[in-house]
Amino acid sequence: MRIDIISAVPELLSSPLEHSIIKNARNKQHVEVCIHNLRDYSQDKHRKVDDYPFGGGAGMLLTPQPVFDCINKLKGERKYDEVIFMTPDAPVFAQQDANRLSLTENLIILCGHYKGIDQRIREELITAEFSIGDYVLSGGELAALVLTDAIVRLIPGVLGDSESALTDSFMDGLLDAPHYTRPANFRGLEVPEVLRSGDHSKVAKWKTQQSEEKTKKLRPDLYDIYLNKQ
Repeated sequence: MRIDIISAVPELLSSPLEHSIIKNARNKQHVEVCIHNLRDYSQDKHRKVDDYPFGGGAGMLLTPQPVFDCINKLKGERKYDEVIFMTPDAPVFAQQDANRLSLTENLIILCGHYKGIDQRIREELITAEFSIGDYVLSGGELAALVLTDAIVRLIPGVLGDSESALTDSFMDGLLDAPHYTRPANFRGLEVPEVLRSGDHSKVAKWKTQQSEEKTKKLRPDLYDIYLNKQ
């Protein structure tokens, strides 16, 4: 898989991509992540990529020229499954989106900045839009990193335990059950007996029950969807 991330502030992206799961995935050549500085595509002598909005109002917008030139150059080199724009005024990114995108070959992620981007970019170039929550960040770089991490960890061979991702929260519509490790008794706090019983059917039943109770309490919206699917 290849992921191309376009940003007006690429310095925000470099360090997080050089650590942990994404670093390992890149080193093993499971994924290629390329960062593109939007200013490299600007035709302005000062490498400007933003301007004032028509109609007035506060803030600046990313101008269409550098974005069009960058994306068209990339699309001339390979076929992309999606051109994604990270923005708060979009559907919230969910696990099923990560599952689907992990099966693709090439993705472009455009990071918004300032007040946003020229609408013509969204209408002509963008094929999918995602938010990571109902709040506003200074730019789309952090959101793009969230998206990238959620996708990359699902690629076969990236995680050491191939079943680990399959048992994460949201994969079956529920939040994950509580987890415990050694020691069995820590300062008088005991690990539930069922987890030490060795009875796999009882353990599975306990985990499902715990997931249902946790989801019902913390995310009743998800729990209702889960019940409707049963």
